[in-house]
Order: sequence, then structure tokens, then C-alpha cells
Amino acid sequence: MEIAIIKYNAGNVQSVMYALDRIGMKYQWTDDEKVIRSADKVIFPGVGEASTAMAYLREKGLDQLIPTLKQPVLATCIGMQLLCRDSEENNTTCMGVFDVSVKRFVSADLKIPHVGWNSIQASGENILMEGLKKEEYMYFVHSFYAPVNPYTTAICDYVQPFSAMLQKDNFYAAQFHAEISGMAGQKIIQNFLAI
Repeated sequence: MEIAIIKYNAGNVQSVMYALDRIGMKYQWTDDEKVIRSADKVIFPGVGEASTAMAYLREKGLDQLIPTLKQPVLATCIGMQLLCRDSEENNTTCMGVFDVSVKRFVSADLKIPHVGWNSIQASGENILMEGLKKEEYMYFVHSFYAPVNPYTTAICDYVQPFSAMLQKDNFYAAQFHAEISGMAGQKIIQNFLAI
């Protein structure tokens, strides 16, 4: 199986590589259109800021490529947010795979960013959570969120309920970092690779 990890201006990619190493999968970290298009699976991870990340994606033409991919795509954290229509983070226009606007958390009592372990609950059909409990704990680091919407397949509650996971056609997305979320996160990655 050929796995492409999309290379762009975002951090924390190394932990995705370690997660794939742990389960014995080979991958390429690349921004090459041919390699990405020909891969069996594509992972779009990262930690970063929306406008900077989108600027890099536009510069490389990846903003046009990613929404047209036909193979299974897994986006995590900022990757998930960039697949949405737009983000309140520096008023950024994103890729629009999910017709959802990403919002900034606003809370007088809870710390922002939302950092640490929190529970997610499957909402409707969620192929990535097969073999897991309906409620699992995952690791989050984010100040922005996608509201609950028709694409939501798992919900987390912090400040208010928000989308922990989204799915549309061949696009699967998680706000949390599956790659550093222990055995449950590893199972999500394995379920994705089995699609």
C-alpha cells in the first residue's frame, strides 16, 4: 500500500510518521502532485495557523489538488479545518470540501486553546471508530473548531459540543491527534488504512 503524507507548512508531522512506523506501514512525505494522486491513501495532518498553511498550499497548487482526490483521505487537526469552507482564524478561505465555517472558541471559564485528553462520542455511522467503544478519549490541541453539522461523525464537548470527526465521500477528518491518542487513536488510523 502506498501512503502519501501531504507536505505543507504545518508542524507535528513527525508523530504521524512514528504512528505509521509503529504499525509497519511505508509512506512518503511529499508535496508532489503525481505521488499524492497515485497513492492508495492520503494523510493530511498538521498543527499550525490557517492562513499561513493555506498560502503554502496555494503556492504549491495543493489547494486545487486535495479536493479532487478520489482515494481515501484522512485529515487531522489543522488539516481538518483547512478542508472546511473558511476559518475565523485570520479570516481564511479554505478548501470547501466540508461546507462548514470554522469558529474560534470563546469562553470566560475554560482555557483556550483546548489542550489535552477529552472524550469523543460516535455520532451516526463512523467507520473509523469500528471496534472501539462509542465513547473514547483522544488528545486535542486547538483554539478553533468546526460546529456540529451534517458531516459530523463524532462529537466532543468543550465550551460547547463541536465536531470531533467529519466525513464526506472519501474524506475523513479528525480534530484530535489520532497519532498521539494511544491505542484508540492507533485503531482509528488502522481503520482508515483498511478502507
